[in-house]
Amino acid sequence: MIEACNLHKTFASKAGPVVAVDDVSFVAGDGQITGLLGPNGAGKTTTLRMLYTLMKPEPGQVRVDGFDSVRDAEAVRRRLGVLPDARGVYKRLTARENIAYFGRLQQMREDEITRRIALLSAALEMDDFLDRRSEGFSQGQRTKTAIARALVHDPKNVILDEPTNGLDVMTTRGLREFLRRLRGEGRCVIFSSHIMQEVAALCDRIVVIARGRVVAQGSADELRAQTGQDNLEDAFVKAIGSEEGLHA
Repeated sequence: MIEACNLHKTFASKAGPVVAVDDVSFVAGDGQITGLLGPNGAGKTTTLRMLYTLMKPEPGQVRVDGFDSVRDAEAVRRRLGVLPDARGVYKRLTARENIAYFGRLQQMREDEITRRIALLSAALEMDDFLDRRSEGFSQGQRTKTAIARALVHDPKNVILDEPTNGLDVMTTRGLREFLRRLRGEGRCVIFSSHIMQEVAALCDRIVVIARGRVVAQGSADELRAQTGQDNLEDAFVKAIGSEEGLHA
């Protein structure tokens, strides 16, 4: 379980302080996919970076399986698998070597790394490029490698920042099935996306962020009921109060 409690984050600029995240709170439960939805510049990525300890809330608190992200940062990182917005892979290494390297960083045994790579390669359909150097990989191959790398230590909680961005239709379909499998295994999955159809198809709960604040949250049906709209796209537009930045 991942809990975000009253998160704030401000950045300095020449024009003065810029509030990126302003009192964001939500809970992402185990065995669920929680969607983080919002227009560009809404504060989604900043919120995610606080969840996976890259940034510290100021103030606010993140708890992962009960561990505080500031006081117990190492314990939190062990419980998280993260696909960040910047997800380059090491070009001189094969996909297998990229994944194994991250397993060693997690102090995993070599036999366990080998077992996990085999499982992830099968689940993500990576066998045909697993032992190729990653230089020249397609966007889908890089994304699959980065996801496997993030999950090699078998974390209970998974954070994915726009995982299907730039992927073709078949790769996207396969990745959706993989996310459903993670949910079926009882993991907590946080999924950020601009694509309304994906959020509607995958997410058990949706958190809508606009201008750094949570403006609505609930299931897709609950969001439609709260806004009085018949479809999720219209509910989203109504919730954020503007169509600016909408990508669907």
